[in-house]
Amino acid sequence: MKLFPREEILEQALAVISEEHRVRLGLVAMDVPLISNLDILGNLALIKQFRENLPKREAESLALSYLQRFDMERIAYRRNPNLSAEERFCVMLIRAVLVPEAFVVIDRPLKIVPDLQDNRFFHDMMTRVADSWSSCVIFDYPWNRERYEDVPVDIDEL
Repeated sequence: MKLFPREEILEQALAVISEEHRVRLGLVAMDVPLISNLDILGNLALIKQFRENLPKREAESLALSYLQRFDMERIAYRRNPNLSAEERFCVMLIRAVLVPEAFVVIDRPLKIVPDLQDNRFFHDMMTRVADSWSSCVIFDYPWNRERYEDVPVDIDEL
C-alpha cells in the first residue's frame, strides 16, 4: 500500500507506476470504468480475448469461474449501472487479475465503495483472487490507513 498526503502526489506516482507496468497493469479505478455496452461477463471475457486471443466461450467460462469465487455468478448478465458499489469493485478487481501476470493497482478503493461499513471487505475480496496476481498495491491517503489493516499488502507511507 502506498499512502500519499496529497492528490497531486498520488496522481503523479500512479502515472509513473502505470507506465512502468503498462503491459501487465491491472488497474482498479473509478477512472477506468467497465464498458457500458457490455454485460459483466463480456467485460471480463474481453480481457482474455484481447490479451491472450482466447476464444469467446473459453474466456466467458473463465470469467464465470472468477465470478463464482465471489458468489456473484448471478450478476454475469447485468450491466455496470445495475451493480452495487461492492459488486462493481469485485468485478473491477476480477478484470484486473485477468490481465496476464497482473500487477494490480487499486486506486483509492473508497472512491469505488464510498459507503463501505466493513473494514474486512477489501481483505476478504482480495484474498479470493490472491493466487491470480504477481503483485498488488493500493494507492490511497494516510487517513484511510485503518481501512486496510488486514489487507495482504505492504504499507509504504510517502
